Amino acid sequence: MPDTLLPPELVEAARRVVAANLALGRRITVAESCTGGLVSAALTEIPGSSAVFEAGFVTYGDTAKVDLLGVSSEVVETFGAVSIAVGWAMARGALARSRADVAVAITGIAGPDGGSVKKPVGTVVFARADKDSDPDEVTADMRQFEDTGRAGIRLHAALCALDLLMPGASLDP
Repeated sequence: MPDTLLPPELVEAARRVVAANLALGRRITVAESCTGGLVSAALTEIPGSSAVFEAGFVTYGDTAKVDLLGVSSEVVETFGAVSIAVGWAMARGALARSRADVAVAITGIAGPDGGSVKKPVGTVVFARADKDSDPDEVTADMRQFEDTGRAGIRLHAALCALDLLMPGASLDP
């Protein structure tokens, strides 16, 4: 039986995140939609991650985003689940509903269906919120990944989310 079922690059990225945040005594949380828990799975693959990883929210459906993270249903209806506004609210909600110091949210369209002209398959929104910053200070960005298939898009999104959990990481909108 292999040590992990996850791709090696994902486990290695998670290992770096756990080590870097452990060195700072910082707790992290994630709010995942299109990655469906992949980031949480990668983090918990690392022995000792419980010293760093506070919580993972898998809010795949819109109702879960509203009920578990406190995302306004009006925001979801107005902007859509894959939007800067929803990503921002997911990150704030995860931070507010955990004892973490930093939160990263991921919401997107992994395909093969669900895309549109404005938001094609591969569109992913990332948001990051820090406990010590102004509550309105959340960085968010919408990115377009190449349509490498559902698994490829989810892997790229998870790797990007892990990068955002590194100390000093930021999104350049």
